[in-house]
Amino acid sequence: MDTTNLAAFLAIVDTGSFSEAGEKLFLTQPAVSKRIAALEDQLGTPVFDRIGRQATLNEAGKILLPRARQMMELVKGTRQEIINLNSDIKGPLSIATSHHIGLRRLPEILKTYTNQYPDVKLDIRFVDSEASYEMLNRGEIELGVITLSPTKQPNLLPKKLWHDPLVFMAAKDHPLTRLKKITAAQLSEYQAVLPGKNTFTYQIVQDLFDQEALQLQTAMSTNYLETLRMLASIGLAWSILPLTMQEDDLTVLDVRLKGASPARELGYILHPKRTLSNAAQAFVTLLESSKDNTLTQ
Repeated sequence: MDTTNLAAFLAIVDTGSFSEAGEKLFLTQPAVSKRIAALEDQLGTPVFDRIGRQATLNEAGKILLPRARQMMELVKGTRQEIINLNSDIKGPLSIATSHHIGLRRLPEILKTYTNQYPDVKLDIRFVDSEASYEMLNRGEIELGVITLSPTKQPNLLPKKLWHDPLVFMAAKDHPLTRLKKITAAQLSEYQAVLPGKNTFTYQIVQDLFDQEALQLQTAMSTNYLETLRMLASIGLAWSILPLTMQEDDLTVLDVRLKGASPARELGYILHPKRTLSNAAQAFVTLLESSKDNTLTQ
């Protein structure tokens, strides 16, 4: 079975349309259609239901999908093992990271890496940490440097690098700053600005409030922590942010909670069944050298 036809098939599944699949593969839409026609000719049956501009998997397509992913992974892994026989560190390296980690944790690592390995072509994708898990499962990236999921994610290998304490913060003139010891009930009386409900950070905050049977009042949400910091600093609401983001325009609130002090674990994720390129292995080595010495495993 032709791998170029399978690649077109998977691109349509991931994007939902022939035209977007063409953009992803740098092909024209007719070229994508031609590849799918060849695939369907090989199989002797259609694999998509075409309704308007949307393409959805039919029963044959649903059977093909997991096998297509396995075949493409096998080809990619075999190619990578052969390439790795040459010990040179060069070629493409696709990684995903969150905006916060990219701004606050990676600059020196990236600077060192590009100086040491100028022949590597870095492809850095700034996405929500949650999206990195999906991208890694689909084989779009080699690793993600992200906020690690509080719960175990199947098929992926997480590696902790940095313990990231979270603290409640508000502008210096916010009413909460006049209180010496703040209960969760008092905190719940004021609006918050927080990441979206689908994020790991929001889940941490929600769990703390659930333990005390309290409701969160969310004024607005964004997944960009730098934006949350700005909104809190102008007095719009309180927020919960990494301790490393505290500066003179924000006051750390002394909030007393029943649960453990909130924190995130930052690190990287790999797919244990995929062979890392030499470029990715070199990047992992640099990441490991930056690990917190106090981080518990």
